[in-house]
Amino acid sequence: IMDMRTLFFTIILVPWMLSSAARSGYMEAVKPKKEVVTMLDYDNVGDSETSHAAAPNSEGELPTCLLCVCLTGSVYCEEVSPEMTAVPSLPKETAYLYARYNKIRKITNKDFADIATLRRIDLTGNHISEIEDGAFSKLILLEDLNLSENQLVKLPTLPVKLVSLNVNHNRLKTKGVKSNAFKKLTKLAYLYLGDNELEAIPQLPESLRIVHLNKNKITTISDETFCQGNNTQYIRTNIEEIRLDNNPVILANHPNSFVCLRSLPIGQYH
Repeated sequence: IMDMRTLFFTIILVPWMLSSAARSGYMEAVKPKKEVVTMLDYDNVGDSETSHAAAPNSEGELPTCLLCVCLTGSVYCEEVSPEMTAVPSLPKETAYLYARYNKIRKITNKDFADIATLRRIDLTGNHISEIEDGAFSKLILLEDLNLSENQLVKLPTLPVKLVSLNVNHNRLKTKGVKSNAFKKLTKLAYLYLGDNELEAIPQLPESLRIVHLNKNKITTISDETFCQGNNTQYIRTNIEEIRLDNNPVILANHPNSFVCLRSLPIGQYH
């Protein structure tokens, strides 16, 4: 009887156990490995080293991309808490900076020195009262600069490729805007200088399409302000809109100042 049981175990159970073990080994062999997903670190895109914007600064403050929203090429730092009083360190590939409605007080030469990729800077609604003269000198690609709703009394040297400049609602005075401040900006199409304290109009480049000078203290304009007084055939073809409303100047007293324009400026004529 024992021999019969042994024979049965050998013939029936052993092959079954071996087959089961083989199936288990096969399943283990073909079981897919768990996929490891690595989240993209936007601070380090295009940079093999750790970005300075991702690491705590020397004062131990939170890194920029924890305070702000950093997407590839764009940094959004709007109404940051705790208060942001200076331009934050930026990833080196930053093309668009939106740091609106904070308490930034000053722009230094170091703030954008290493960010040559910047195309747009929007610092609307801060407390900026000073910009060091070379602060934008290395921004060779910058096209759009918005400094509206700040406390500027003068303008720094501006990048030559600017297409749009908005400094509405500041404290700009005539002596703080050089007469040739915009002369070399051959691509400038949109210039907003409204709500300031300007008493005179600086030289305006031929490329301008829209210029706002409303709500200033402008008392007079000349035949050379928009036109060429010695050339009666000159037509200023690009300009579409000039706002001079809410200034002391009576535009009807300067008819020769507009002969080259396709439409009259918006302003006071009586």
